[in-house]
Amino acid sequence: MSDEYVLLIREPSWDPEAMTAEEWQAGMAGHKAFQDAVVAAGERIVATGALQPATRAAKITPTPGGAPLITDGPFGETTEVLTGFYSYTAATPEQARELAALVPTGGWVELYPVLALDTVL
Repeated sequence: MSDEYVLLIREPSWDPEAMTAEEWQAGMAGHKAFQDAVVAAGERIVATGALQPATRAAKITPTPGGAPLITDGPFGETTEVLTGFYSYTAATPEQARELAALVPTGGWVELYPVLALDTVL
């Protein structure tokens, strides 16, 4: 049985509009290699596009009065930017880490096991 993982991609900075076509294509080739490796391992992957810069994001915070507080990004003094994510399955934690190491990044990735809600109740 495979477990599910979420991988967050973090970069020290992120401006896709400043990248050359060659830089973009090289990065996308690396992501395709990661995705292909997950599939070749017989696992499932959900891949989305890269996230837009934090200047285009919004933070929605619940408030006691009812209406949520909506704040446009970026949020505070951050030293890194979340640039993308994957959700995928892996047979073992070791396999999940080995696959995560294939993701191209100028920063780092964070790997989280997903809590199976049916095991909590």
